[in-house]
Amino acid sequence: MNVKDSEHIIAELSDEFETTNDAKEADLIILNTCSVREKPVQKLFSELGALKKANPRAKFGVCGCTASHMGTEIKKRAPYVNFVVGARNVSKIKSAIKNNAIYTDLDYDETTYPFKNIHKNPYKDFVNIMVGCDKKCTFCIVPKTRGKELSIPTDIILSQIEKLAEEGVKEITLLGQNVNNYGKRFSVPHPKTDFTTLLKQVSQINGIERIRFTSPHPLHADDEFLDEFANNPKICKHIHFPLQSGSNKILKEMKRGYTKEWFLNRCEIIKQIPEVSITTDIIVGFPGESEEDFQETLEVVNNVKFDQMFSFVYSKRPLTQAALMPNQVDKETAKRRLYELQNLHAKISQKISEEKIGKIYKVLVEEEGLGKSDNFYTVKIKKDKNLLGKIVDVKITGANKHTLIGEVL
Repeated sequence: MNVKDSEHIIAELSDEFETTNDAKEADLIILNTCSVREKPVQKLFSELGALKKANPRAKFGVCGCTASHMGTEIKKRAPYVNFVVGARNVSKIKSAIKNNAIYTDLDYDETTYPFKNIHKNPYKDFVNIMVGCDKKCTFCIVPKTRGKELSIPTDIILSQIEKLAEEGVKEITLLGQNVNNYGKRFSVPHPKTDFTTLLKQVSQINGIERIRFTSPHPLHADDEFLDEFANNPKICKHIHFPLQSGSNKILKEMKRGYTKEWFLNRCEIIKQIPEVSITTDIIVGFPGESEEDFQETLEVVNNVKFDQMFSFVYSKRPLTQAALMPNQVDKETAKRRLYELQNLHAKISQKISEEKIGKIYKVLVEEEGLGKSDNFYTVKIKKDKNLLGKIVDVKITGANKHTLIGEVL
């Protein structure tokens, strides 16, 4: 989502600025931020300081989620920052630069704004289908930085994708905090719809050969959605399915809205799809997590055998309920658990990759010598510029943990 926000910012400013890879050359330097975990926020000010030292004459701006929740505090800590633009106010970027303004309104509605668009890769692009989040996950700051959930009107989404198809884009990724809750609320009059309906509509657009989406919420993974995911040939057979914890006690404390049993049942259905891949997010060391709770998480990982896993030690975030919970897990215990979890998954993912040797996958060649399989594995092939943008059959001849090596057939 931050990648797409950055592309929108660049596109909005394209009639006045061009990008440079050298910070010392820049007239304008913008840091687009994330605040899901604490470390990126800490890095913001050190990065600002380094860039200011390298180029004292540039105009500086901070955008994104950290901008949303820190606002004026950013200028207090770094007075040379000229403007601040929150994640819900990207369309105001020109005004912010002109007026040295701070825009952090979480209720601002950009769902019908005609953003200019750029995409670095000519064959694939991200498409926002919703903004904000209504969930109450106790560890998550996102609702406080991206505001309440609003869906983007279907006609705007389809029109954007049709234009991308005309430009030669073959793969699109639908973006939202909880994509499979699409259609819950619009800011303008709109026919009743849902995510499954949207997937069907997008798949009818000529030229679009692959559809991805991120991230679906396990709570909204109903049978109708999973049936469409399984049987629509344009939908890539990869799903990012955030578990967060394998303990029902912790899931309840997190306010995730589902149980371990529900999650496992959904995964059991998904894994009936040939060559499907499931990736996930897991937090260890959440307040109150016992060794027994942690072992339950390991059991789920062993059961599902995720193809890829993004795992983190719980990060205390401002404006969240979990930050105020009294039973915080000490950092050393949390780090030990993370190490154990990641070691377990490393063995699982290595075995999964090795089992793919000898199989044939359809791969979209995104750059010379590199592509992505339908089930989201990076595949290295022989460099051939004539293959760029093509979907080719590749036989897998070797495997690392997340990268496959193959020969084009």
